[in-house]
Amino acid sequence: MPAGKGQQHDGSYGTIVAVYAFILRILGRGQRRHIAILLLIAVGCILVGGGAFAATQGKPFTTGLYWAITTATTVGYGDVTPDNWAGRLVASLVMLTTIPLLASVFALATGGAVVAGVRRLLSMHSHFPTTNYRLVIGMSPAVPAILEELVAAGVSVVLLAEVDPASLPGEIHLVRGDPTDETAIKAAKPAGAEQALITGKTDGEVLVSAVLTRKQAPDLPVVALVNSPSVREALQDLGVQQVMSSHKLIASTLAKSLEAPHAADMLAELVESDTHRIGEFDVDATVVGRRLSAVREERPGLVLGLVQQGKFTLGIDGDPVVQTGDRLLVAEPCHEVAASD
Repeated sequence: MPAGKGQQHDGSYGTIVAVYAFILRILGRGQRRHIAILLLIAVGCILVGGGAFAATQGKPFTTGLYWAITTATTVGYGDVTPDNWAGRLVASLVMLTTIPLLASVFALATGGAVVAGVRRLLSMHSHFPTTNYRLVIGMSPAVPAILEELVAAGVSVVLLAEVDPASLPGEIHLVRGDPTDETAIKAAKPAGAEQALITGKTDGEVLVSAVLTRKQAPDLPVVALVNSPSVREALQDLGVQQVMSSHKLIASTLAKSLEAPHAADMLAELVESDTHRIGEFDVDATVVGRRLSAVREERPGLVLGLVQQGKFTLGIDGDPVVQTGDRLLVAEPCHEVAASD
């Protein structure tokens, strides 16, 4: 084969592969799974049909496979055809199964690509929630799992990150943009959120996002995930009182599990149970001025602790007095939490 012709074919094949790789990349996980299943079934039909055709026509398997591929792709050169009723039956079965399967694959791929493109161009991933939503800024490795938990709990979420809309659950509203850009922060409407979680690829990104968020919403309760002690201190000086390190949190949990073997079970029961939820509630006037221990004895559910001036206390070292403006952190059955909300 001439070198120029071979290079031309290689270039064509490379282009086809690149196009399909691009389409699969922009599709959601569910669509990719369905496409993979349909393709596997189609390939199975081609292999079985090619083998059956070769056996009924007395031809090599490679010839039968060639015939099955040209038939399934509707090319049908006509150079290999069935010569008896058994071959015609095999041909009919291949056409009735493989052609619709491949058509479904192409329809899913092209339809998903078009939908993903429209969402990306028009930012139509979901409607912006009007009330009671949490804002997640940035995309760290922990964010996908956090989003899944929030969606499972029925919490409205707005995500500000540079990610593909098709990769997110449909319940999440995506503001696609740079979390360190002031315009993108403003588009995420932090002033209307109940709480914000700020993450990032680096601690520096988290710090910049926190500064811009504080500028847009000075009173917004913010939780930040960082690792650097100096950045944690800077965030606390900025007024971000809840600054956490995922590495430190994991290390502390494992250490407590070694000290008390069932400590990890207790934490898992609190955060993973489907029968109850953890809620934070304003204290009523009836408990203001009373000790936390007394509130624990009388209030339904498990009172985990008290939030005073933005800081949480278990009330183990002391027995704090409940004051106006404090909040209780309570674990209650799901139906009771819903009723309290």
